[in-house]
Amino acid sequence: MEENSITYTHTNTYTTLNDVTSQTKNVWIALHGMGYLSKYFIKYFKALDTTENYIIAPQAPSKYYQDKRFKYIGASWLTRENIETEKENLFAYLDAMWSKELEKIGNQEVRFIFMGYSQGVSILTRWMAHRALSCDYLLLHSGAIPQELEATDFNFLPQSTTVTYLYGDEDEYITEARKTEQQLKGSALFGERLNVQVFKGKHEVHVPFINEISTQLM
Repeated sequence: MEENSITYTHTNTYTTLNDVTSQTKNVWIALHGMGYLSKYFIKYFKALDTTENYIIAPQAPSKYYQDKRFKYIGASWLTRENIETEKENLFAYLDAMWSKELEKIGNQEVRFIFMGYSQGVSILTRWMAHRALSCDYLLLHSGAIPQELEATDFNFLPQSTTVTYLYGDEDEYITEARKTEQQLKGSALFGERLNVQVFKGKHEVHVPFINEISTQLM
């Protein structure tokens, strides 16, 4: 048996919320977790001021049925299978999406907020590291930072960038050992820029904190 590979063109979607105008102040890139579709994930941002916030939600490419009735569809970013090739495929997709969105923004002065939720944390941090993508605020929400990333991978990130690691105190996927591991990893990568926030709740998107970020940056 021999495994072969080919290169071909692939089309994928992504979802945006609101419009880019002269009043836009914050541009968000929000990567969803496993099991989401971007068109549903982006609804967590509906409470943000529509004139000042523009939200971009990329779509994980690997879709699957979540139940035996084949009714609910979710998506995954990455697995361990053929991981290096799959990472490059994801980076190519995210690059194309970002290039298109930057054309909309042009030379306008805006703040960039990057957010990864759950599995989205690993994809976002890898993409940023491999493409040297800077932002004004980085939110790592209830996910794991990949072990292969090192502090030197984020040398490009300005000292002014705020980095927050956010998780729920009853998150069923974050054990005490994982909390310690991620805080140590985050501190190693981001130093004093890292702040850890804990909310009361499980493995869920914490909408109040998303709304709070927008207020902090005013």
